[in-house]
Amino acid sequence: MPAWAQNFAIVSPATAASLKAQRGTPEAGKIVRDAEAALKQTPHPMERVHTEGTLPGKGIHDESAAAEKDWPLTLNLAFAYRLTGDKRYLAQTAKFLDAWATVYKPSRNPIDETNFGNLVLALDLTRADLPPEVAEHTAALFRAMALQYLDWLDANHDKDHENWSSHRVKLAVLGAYVSGDKALIERATAAYSRQVKVNIHPDGSVNDFYKRDALHYVVYDLEPLTTAALAAKAHGQDWFHTAATGSPSVEMGVDWLLPYATGTKTHEEFVHSTVAFDAARDKAGEKGYSGPWDPKTSVELMGLAAWMDPKYRPELEKVEANTGVKAYPWLRLLVGR
Repeated sequence: MPAWAQNFAIVSPATAASLKAQRGTPEAGKIVRDAEAALKQTPHPMERVHTEGTLPGKGIHDESAAAEKDWPLTLNLAFAYRLTGDKRYLAQTAKFLDAWATVYKPSRNPIDETNFGNLVLALDLTRADLPPEVAEHTAALFRAMALQYLDWLDANHDKDHENWSSHRVKLAVLGAYVSGDKALIERATAAYSRQVKVNIHPDGSVNDFYKRDALHYVVYDLEPLTTAALAAKAHGQDWFHTAATGSPSVEMGVDWLLPYATGTKTHEEFVHSTVAFDAARDKAGEKGYSGPWDPKTSVELMGLAAWMDPKYRPELEKVEANTGVKAYPWLRLLVGR
């Protein structure tokens, strides 16, 4: 079946159906316990969220941060439904998806919107069983995001080669695959290829490392690019490996970061950043904007890489063991651990 006829972003119906076999795992137990608590929650949709470039206590930062907790909660509910078949979790997933799809207005700010990826995965997991109008409204939201980001990327691809465009590309790719629109998928494929070639250097480092002098932003580039590559993998395409894409590649970026993630190398963060807001965040007491980089912030990326390619599973285990932080339970399920 061609990619544009499949109408899922990253978790295929077959993968979703296979999750029930992992019901007895510790990860599944944690997901179901959290989902049970989430049955008592109500959605907190906003027309617009905005935390990018703002400090806590300023503007709508705090309200947005609180509302955004709905997104991983919804994803957890969707996983619980797939693990158990319990329709209560499906109904609550539908309630949260519908609330956000009905109220939210895409903002064209990829940093504010990048974590909508949680809702994309939730839609993948439940789409066939959702009320049709909820599935349609939610898919339409992500298609609208894809269109807006692809229009920007096609018109401005020479203007931004840093992390903002990596997140634009991620949302464009996910939304295009959700839509099943052949033209959108082709545009998203081209946008991804362009971004990788201008964002990642021949040695595997990324532009943001030199602008921000921070591994924080290496991770923040590679997470969305790896997520988009996982969507392509789910549709039979390899956008990750150097052997398939040529150099540079996202695989090279992950491999460049590995010595830092596993503790072989260290880095003092933001010492020579050219962005004043980095110093402002440090002054405001936000963690991670000075001092040694903490490898625990790479756990999610290592989980995504391990989902992409089993060769990274030992590296994920090493980072988890060294930092005492484990990947999200749902991600560990998809990694197959």
